[in-house]
Amino acid sequence: MFTGLVEELGEVFSISKGQRGGALEVKSSFTDVRLGDSVAVNGACLTVVKLGKGTLTFELSPETLDRTNLKFLKKGDLVNLERALRADSRLGGHFVLGHVDFTARVLSFKNLGRHRELLVEVPPQQRKFFVEKGSVAIDGISLTVNYVGDSSISINVIPHTYENTNLKTRKPGDIVNVEVDILGKYVLNYLDLNRGNIGQKLEKLF
Repeated sequence: MFTGLVEELGEVFSISKGQRGGALEVKSSFTDVRLGDSVAVNGACLTVVKLGKGTLTFELSPETLDRTNLKFLKKGDLVNLERALRADSRLGGHFVLGHVDFTARVLSFKNLGRHRELLVEVPPQQRKFFVEKGSVAIDGISLTVNYVGDSSISINVIPHTYENTNLKTRKPGDIVNVEVDILGKYVLNYLDLNRGNIGQKLEKLF
């Protein structure tokens, strides 16, 4: 479990990819991470399999490579890093599982004075998971949806978020990881599975 509050920017030191998976080594200043710990890398929950001098190594499963933008990484790229949420920590963002739902294309990233507007493409089948002022994790960053269009969502990015995440490297055409709000996902799944039953229950209540 994560919060979507990026703790540091890591730099890709090495990456290997193949049909059977791969490995990702990232430069990091984390000193309290142990083998087997979970760390969100661009919003994807990965397990630390090796500790180096200032580096963390993660195993990449075929599923992870297939479903995330980690497959596009190359040496020198910046990635968002967040350690798993402690039980006694404050929840400053929102509940982020580190399970990427889909990848999406950046349509535009415009300056609005000191702030910026990020426009991200959303597949039609995913649009139902977004509401205005709802939460979304983009590359593991907890952000608020400004408005929902027919095929995109608009997000306001404040200067602090821009400067302290890999959003400062993003440009139109880039692919980002998207995790929808877990609460909305479960509610919609329940409604889809019990659509007829819910109507019957409401009739009995009234």
